[in-house]
Amino acid sequence: MASRTFDIPCRILVEQSSEHFHAHVELPDTVAMEAGDKVRVHGAPISIPFGSRETFERTATVTRAGPVRRSLTRLAAYFDLTELYEVSFNAGRIK
Repeated sequence: MASRTFDIPCRILVEQSSEHFHAHVELPDTVAMEAGDKVRVHGAPISIPFGSRETFERTATVTRAGPVRRSLTRLAAYFDLTELYEVSFNAGRIK
């Protein structure tokens, strides 16, 4: 029932420009993330100048969720998804 934790190298792609503002963490293809799993990237905070795009190599700690946490995460995600539903009623026929 305990969580399993391991360290793995990762790549961080950061872009800060007028078109894009994002940071993505890429793990090796051998690591498949599932519901409830956590990733913590180690290292100093990243700061890049405006208008640039950079890639960094870091180490990340992956913590696998146990069966109970995985099930609770899936259940919570289902109820979060239902908040996106919008229901409306029309007074008449749609023309």
